[in-house]
Parts: sequence; C-alpha cells; structure tokens
Amino acid sequence: MAALSAEDLTGIETALAAGRKPKVQFTDAAGQVAGQIGQVVALTDRSESDEFVVVRFGRDELPFSPGDLQIAPRGATAPAKKAAPPPPAEPPLTGPEFMIDKPVPPPRAAPQPATDKEGVKEVTAAPAPRKAAPKPAKAKPGPTLTVTLAYGDGEWTVAANQGAKALARPYVIRPAEALKIVALVDVPGVQEAVEQIMTAERAEAQAQAERLRAELAEVEARLAELS
Repeated sequence: MAALSAEDLTGIETALAAGRKPKVQFTDAAGQVAGQIGQVVALTDRSESDEFVVVRFGRDELPFSPGDLQIAPRGATAPAKKAAPPPPAEPPLTGPEFMIDKPVPPPRAAPQPATDKEGVKEVTAAPAPRKAAPKPAKAKPGPTLTVTLAYGDGEWTVAANQGAKALARPYVIRPAEALKIVALVDVPGVQEAVEQIMTAERAEAQAQAERLRAELAEVEARLAELS
C-alpha cells in the first residue's frame, strides 16, 4: 500500500480547515489494524514528531506517521458494530388454561390499626423502600503495551506495540541481551527452552571453528612447502 504523499497531506489540511474529517486507510506498516478505515481529526506540528497525523479509530484518537496511512478508497466505511442478539422467544403455550376448577383466593384483609389500653388507636408506618445503590462507573482501559522477544533463523529480535500502534518494529539483538531479558521472566520452561537454543548455537559455532582451524592448518602447511 502507498503512503500519504505531500499532496495528500495538503488536501487533508484543506479538508480539516473546511470542517471535514477525511477518511484514510491503514497500510501494512500500521501493523494489526492494516486495511481498516479511520478519520483524520487533526494534523499536529510535524517538526516535533514523525507521527503528526491524528486518526480517530473506534473510540481512540492516536497519532500516526504518513507511512502508516493512505487515502481511503471511495465507498470505504468504518467497520459497523455488531447488533445485539434478540432476546429468546417465550415458549408457546401447550394448551388453554381453565380457571374454573381453581379455588379463588379470599381477599386479603386490610391491616387494622393497633389499639392501646386507653382506646387510642396507634398507626404504624411502613418503612420506605431502600433505593438501590448506583453502580460504580467502569474505568476506561488504557492502551496496552506488548513487548515480543522472538527467535528465528539464528537471530533474536525484539518488537513493541502500544495497542494498534507499532512503537518498535522487530530488530536484531545479541544472544547475551536475549539471555538477560529471559532471566527477568520467571516462567517454567522458558529458560530451559532458551538454554537448549544457546547450546545448539554453541555446538554449531564450535564445529565451524574447528573446520576453519583445519582449513587454516592446511593452508599453513602448503605455504611452508612453498617456502
């Protein structure tokens, strides 16, 4: 997907000045939200950060760089919310219900006021019903932070995401740094798996070093013969 060009940014700035919120589409560089639709609500000072395009996506408004966005195709709309499922229907009656054979309950007698010894009637007031306590409002969760340590093709990489925003794309680190990170995680099985990987890498490096020593010995012997 193409990124926003300087001409696109000029058009977005003109639309914002006119009170419109132009639609944009997230590119593959945006990570998990690639292909989704959002609305540009502001352009901040681009001299302070590369991420100066503020996009509203769902309930969040987050800054992105022009490389994370492109102009949305015509007719593209934001994903619609799923409608709540209808309530289950009441089971149908199996047959008519006749009330003729059921005894009619006698009317309930009204409570009589109590009378004291001198004949003065005492009226007892019923307690007022208690009001239900209001439920506390749920706090809005903040954006999550995810740090990923991965191993593949003989290299260790680290990446970081805050919600849908990529803070750090996967970059290579040294095995010693990977061991320090794993040492901070006290999870059964993780350190054992890392030790197995390191043992295999050391064995391969040692075998390669022995091959190079053998080749070097052959070259030095040939050089001695030529001398």
